[in-house]
Amino acid sequence: MSLNEEVELLRQIPMFQKVEQSKLKLLAFTSERLTFPAGEMVCEQGEPGDSMYVIVQGDADVIVNLPNGPLTVAQLHKNSFFGEIAILCDIPRTATIKATTELVTLRITKDLFYRLVSEFPQMTIEIMREIAFRLDRTTQDLQQARNDLNKLQGAD
Repeated sequence: MSLNEEVELLRQIPMFQKVEQSKLKLLAFTSERLTFPAGEMVCEQGEPGDSMYVIVQGDADVIVNLPNGPLTVAQLHKNSFFGEIAILCDIPRTATIKATTELVTLRITKDLFYRLVSEFPQMTIEIMREIAFRLDRTTQDLQQARNDLNKLQGAD
């Protein structure tokens, strides 16, 4: 894929839509393009997070390790991003990401990420929107699980 094709791909991602062309070229040039075969782990829950990823092509599962085993909590697709929480909060990875198909990503380092968000406040807003959306979805899932558990306990 050419640099211009990568720039156009980045422009399709909501958090990069308002970033000027020259900065997108810099991002495409300075980020690392990585390919993971189906079944390979991109990052694992608990490990240090030094970068975020943008999915260029393919799909991945978001897996959380629980006491009774791993649980797939979401799927990621083209134009999704992940890993931003670990670098924003300076905490270990909150989930494992596993490629379910061949997965092509752009790896954006912590330093580059911070440079971008300081230069483009709109990008920060888009990241906050995505994090808020994920929190809302998680809250709804937890409420549904609580309702299901209450129904099961009421049936006993």
